[in-house]
Amino acid sequence: MSTPKTNPICLLIADDDTEDRMLTIEALEENRLHNPIQWVENGEYLMDYLHNRNGFEDKSQYPRPGLILLDLNMPRKDGREALREIKADPRLQSIPVVVLTTSKAEEDIIRSYALGVNSFITKPVRFEALVDVMRTLSKYWFEIVELPE
Repeated sequence: MSTPKTNPICLLIADDDTEDRMLTIEALEENRLHNPIQWVENGEYLMDYLHNRNGFEDKSQYPRPGLILLDLNMPRKDGREALREIKADPRLQSIPVVVLTTSKAEEDIIRSYALGVNSFITKPVRFEALVDVMRTLSKYWFEIVELPE
């Protein structure tokens, strides 16, 4: 059993679908993830959050995430554009990004990895399957690997 970190890693979910976002959060809570969870509903807000601007200035309220769950299909700026910006920015590129999307398109998978995504997961249809995916994801990213502070 791993020892809890003194400063828990913040998880940032970028997904425009309210129901998908809430189901993901519920699945994480079902797995007793005690890390702080933040969310944004499009790629522009994601970049504003990461750069602490346009309403996200308070770093105590909007801490730097240790992991981003990113949907590809969002309005205003999609996940692909946001991923490209994150991985091109030396201040942000060390933040692990996991694509969590409904897309199963091979082109999206290849392109996401080419842009520097750390993992690509297709959202399960059933809630029980989502709980299982979130259990594995949270165990791996919050218990097994070492993430930069």
